[in-house]
Amino acid sequence: MEQITNESPESKSMDITNDNIQQLKEIFPDVFTEGKVDFDALRAVLGDAIDDSDERYNFTWNGKNRARQIAQTPSTGTLRPCKEESVNWDSTENLFIEGDNLEVLKLLQKSYHKKVKMIYIDPPYNTGGDFVYKDNFHNNIKNYLEISGQLGGSGKKLSTNVETSGRYHSNWLNMIYPRLKLARNLLKDDGVIFISIDDYEIDNLRKVANEVFGEDNFLAKLIWNLTSGPQAGHFTRSHEYVLAYAKNKASLKYFKDTSGGTIKHGALKKISKANPSSEVTFKKGSIRYEGDNAVFHGELGGSEKQYIKSDSLKFENGMLAEDVTIEAGWAMKNQLLSWLDGKETFDSKGQKVLRFYFNSKGILFYEKERGTYHPKTVIPTEVGNTKTGSDQVIELLGEKVMDFPKPTQLVEFLIKTVSHDDDDIILDFFAGSGTTGHSLINQCVEDGIKRKFILVQLREKTNEDSAAFKSGYDYVSKITLARLSSIIKKYGLKDVGFKFYRLSETNIKSWDADFDDLAPAIKLAVDTIKEGRTDVDVLYEILLKYGIELTTLVEEVDVAGKRVFSVGAGALMVCLDDDVNEYVIEGIAKLKQELDTENTQVVFKDQGFSNSVVKTNAIQILKQYGIDDVKSI
Repeated sequence: MEQITNESPESKSMDITNDNIQQLKEIFPDVFTEGKVDFDALRAVLGDAIDDSDERYNFTWNGKNRARQIAQTPSTGTLRPCKEESVNWDSTENLFIEGDNLEVLKLLQKSYHKKVKMIYIDPPYNTGGDFVYKDNFHNNIKNYLEISGQLGGSGKKLSTNVETSGRYHSNWLNMIYPRLKLARNLLKDDGVIFISIDDYEIDNLRKVANEVFGEDNFLAKLIWNLTSGPQAGHFTRSHEYVLAYAKNKASLKYFKDTSGGTIKHGALKKISKANPSSEVTFKKGSIRYEGDNAVFHGELGGSEKQYIKSDSLKFENGMLAEDVTIEAGWAMKNQLLSWLDGKETFDSKGQKVLRFYFNSKGILFYEKERGTYHPKTVIPTEVGNTKTGSDQVIELLGEKVMDFPKPTQLVEFLIKTVSHDDDDIILDFFAGSGTTGHSLINQCVEDGIKRKFILVQLREKTNEDSAAFKSGYDYVSKITLARLSSIIKKYGLKDVGFKFYRLSETNIKSWDADFDDLAPAIKLAVDTIKEGRTDVDVLYEILLKYGIELTTLVEEVDVAGKRVFSVGAGALMVCLDDDVNEYVIEGIAKLKQELDTENTQVVFKDQGFSNSVVKTNAIQILKQYGIDDVKSI
């Protein structure tokens, strides 16, 4: 039986470097020699697309290569479930995760790859008072646990990134760059990311986002007007920005208009070389007229001409009375011909064409459903400002425990612009007080669409002089928890909640990043599971490393007196009990039959078998029932 070690892919988050190599192999298999990339062959394949010149444009900064390495280094950490601090654990599909968002994003790569519809983040603006978290290349989880007071101390207040540091912008870029790279992997092909920012880093953010998402996938720089703002030299800064990027603009349809109604447009275009005239024949009774009876002759229209080639264009009782041939420069000729043939017709934006008709002046028009929405780049003032956001927090928690939170209306505006389907996942990995979660719940209550959120917030200490600390919120993540719980309670929602997880080091001794240091201790250990960790902790680590969503249904089944976790209706079965015998093995096999699962993976604890014979026989017994993927930890 194969044991999962710290070298196994199942013990780590997604290996992004290896994943990139595999994708390159699929596209250009001939550029690999003995498993390595032959760059001369790659240059030959790419031809003129290669730019080797010394003077080409390149956006760089001190620490960029290291930041890229950090993004590509797999995580050996885990997310420990905290059922007591969750709300409606058994029914909810929302997630709130406390931890360093860099590590959390790595851990989510397998389970949520290409599954997120929308990301909204409000990262530190780098105003001099904002912190910039210092990532540790060698052991980022241990570094995070020490800073947050969860490992050997009471924690440290994160230092601010001051302009006198000498690497003011570089520090900020080194923080945001790897997180954006990881976030992009989670977006669906038609996914969208929105990033709030102000003047301090708007230029750098635009450049780094162009690099990560591709300049062609830039959608807009939205302007969020504020009622007031700080004086900034000669001017008062009274607006902020929200940058919008698509994962792949070619896959992103125009935003859906849910307000209903129709649009009427002229069906003619000015005749030109690009749009030459052509003739279309309309059959008697095939099209309506905006009136009762009328007759038109010759040339109609202004700059967009319509020439009647038959004797006349004649209508009786609001319908075309005779066949007629018309020459014009058509705006939608293919759609017109399709509609005249009685087919269901859509325009280039996917909006349904309801009808073509002649208006009272005898000019051809069409009417279509208002199916798409094209918001202006200036966000509506109705979304409010930071005072609106502060008032919302005070209403729920009784105190101003967060500085400058975004108003829920802003995030609701973004959500309803992009997301219109049940099970759309909205991610915010700078969750702060939980505005995105609050906004999503509001929007779901309003339109009935069952979206899901994933929120990530650092275990960041609050200032001891702050209202938050004095109100009992010694960490920002406690504010997030309280706000989410309060809004759910306010609405009285029984089917809405959140599963709460904490970032931690792995539960498995042999998967630990410092495994070499633990070797002597493990030789003496009876169990590879760390002290103080539960079977449920281990179960959810297995889910993460196997690429299973953290909200997947988990059922506990008694099999021959042992506890077996059945995940996703038997897609994965995990038994971490001791003294597992043949009866348990056969029981798991029969459970697979009962659940009628096509493919089942099984995981045991390596020391959990009653003896070595049972362990050896387990593989053969399970194989007889069609279970080939059997591993131990």
